[in-house]
This record gives sequence, structure tokens and C-alpha cells, in this order.
Amino acid sequence: MKVSTLLAAAVLAASALPAAAQVSVHINVPGLIQVAPPAPRYEPMPGPRAGQVWVPGHWQWNERAYVWRSGYWQAARPDYAYAPGRWVQADGGWRWMEGNWRRAKPQHRHADHDDHPGGGGGYHCPPGQAKKGRC
Repeated sequence: MKVSTLLAAAVLAASALPAAAQVSVHINVPGLIQVAPPAPRYEPMPGPRAGQVWVPGHWQWNERAYVWRSGYWQAARPDYAYAPGRWVQADGGWRWMEGNWRRAKPQHRHADHDDHPGGGGGYHCPPGQAKKGRC
């Protein structure tokens, strides 16, 4: 009788302790890849084509691994400039931002640019200034 009473008391005491549970939640955010993309491959841009814009190649995620998508030509849009897609680090992973078209900034030509040395009456942008957006 003492053993059964002692056993019943032990069971009662154990049931009164709070139960500890470990919960793991994994939220799969669409478009978010946990693995960083490889470095871009060098891909020489072909010669210019009238009315076309070169879209550079990039790494694509195919649900298991990255695969290289080669560059391609796309029809140009008047008054717009193409901004290529890119991988951005966000929310603890990597997300692909698609390339898009942005309204091109108007080119301002000044009358004083026509008399610069170098001949031809055309304006010459100093080296390194075009990349900085100053020409």
C-alpha cells in the first residue's frame, strides 16, 4: 500500500510540473535564397546593334542550385535606359531584383560645348567623368 501511495504521489507531482516543449518554426519566404550567388562570370558584350540593348548574363536560382543564364539582346525603348538586374542581400538571405527600364535623363547640350578643341565641333567628355554622370 505504501508503494502504491508513493507511486501515485510521484505521478501527481510529475504531472504538476510544467511540460517543456521545443518548437522550431521555419518560414520559407518566397524568393529568398539562403545561399549566396557565385561571383558573376565574365561575358564579353557583343558589338552594338541598332535598336537593341544588351542584357548581361546572371546567375539564376532553380530551387536547388545556381545556373548561369547567358546575356541576350532586348528591344530598346525610346527615352528609357535599361538598369540590369542584380542580387541583393536582404532578410538574412539573397533576393534577385529584376532588371527594369528607367526614364533616361535628358542630355543637355550647351552652345559653348561646340567650340571645344579636338575638332568636329562635338563635345568631348574628360576621362572618368562620364562614369560619374557629369557628361
